[in-house]
Amino acid sequence: MPIKPLQLSVILLLFNMVAGQTKISEEQFITIGGIEQWITINGNDITNPIILFVHGGPGSTMSHYKEEPFTNWEKEFTLVHWDQRGAGKTFGKNAPEEVNESFYQNNPLSIAEMTDDGIAVSTYLLERFNKNKIILIGTSWGSILGTLMAQKNPSLFHAYIGHAQFVHFSENIKNAYSEVHQIAQTKKDESIILKLKDLGPPPYSKAKTYGQLLRITKQYEKENAAPAPTSWFKIDPAYENNQDSKDRYNGDDYSFLNLVGDVDLGIKSMVQNINFNKTAQSFHLPVILIQGEGDILCSKKLNQSYFEKIRAPKKEYVLVSNAAHGLNEAIVKKQYEILKSLYIQK
Repeated sequence: MPIKPLQLSVILLLFNMVAGQTKISEEQFITIGGIEQWITINGNDITNPIILFVHGGPGSTMSHYKEEPFTNWEKEFTLVHWDQRGAGKTFGKNAPEEVNESFYQNNPLSIAEMTDDGIAVSTYLLERFNKNKIILIGTSWGSILGTLMAQKNPSLFHAYIGHAQFVHFSENIKNAYSEVHQIAQTKKDESIILKLKDLGPPPYSKAKTYGQLLRITKQYEKENAAPAPTSWFKIDPAYENNQDSKDRYNGDDYSFLNLVGDVDLGIKSMVQNINFNKTAQSFHLPVILIQGEGDILCSKKLNQSYFEKIRAPKKEYVLVSNAAHGLNEAIVKKQYEILKSLYIQK
């Protein structure tokens, strides 16, 4: 009887443990949801707890960075980055050479399918490393996918840690417009006031308009947060090539189109019906939400009131000063402290 790939992985894992070789550094495609999807696995000891990061964007992969924000955690955790369906190397592996409007229209992303992908990646890791559970961390868009994964199969996870937690996508966007408009008026920033007037309040029919609003939002968020170290986001030489760069760029566009939708292209938003106030109040695992105080897109105004409605075995809401929507040292430090507070046996 031929040995299946997963069986072979388990055999090699056990061999390495017996031989005392517990460090792991892998990057590979695995079959998930009927397609090849890219994951990277790094850690100093394969018996350590496993963290699966669900990246934001939805096309903002983390696997291509040489020293990403969590590299120092490898001593105590096994870190897994996954290029989601439609992003990074996963996109490049499965997309045609020419990515055009026809491709966009005939290949919509489905949040239900991506949730199943995340569950399948988690199951693969449990079987591969002979674990009972893993830790799930979702950031921004990843907090939508992470929440759905935790809701669908909580038995796979020690805990769900949501950073920059989305609650109700449509309301998040409307609130972002309202907040930046108020900031612009307070600052008497006439150029931004004119841009916002041209855009008008959401919802929008074009993905481009959402992108313009988000650029203004990021501009103002930067004023209330310490910047992340530049060393975090240097691309690993193995990914610094024309093909990978093209795949990241195209995947980012494709994923964003499916996130917000575009009437002219006939693409529906895959999150238009997401409202966790109604659908995700009860959890069967610990839930920790980590929130940058200066976050405008995922404002504490929305996710703190959502947190109060959550029922879970354990829950915690952590507000981090000098931080906004993105990752910086203050956010990563707080995430690490939360992880260390979770008692998880090897």
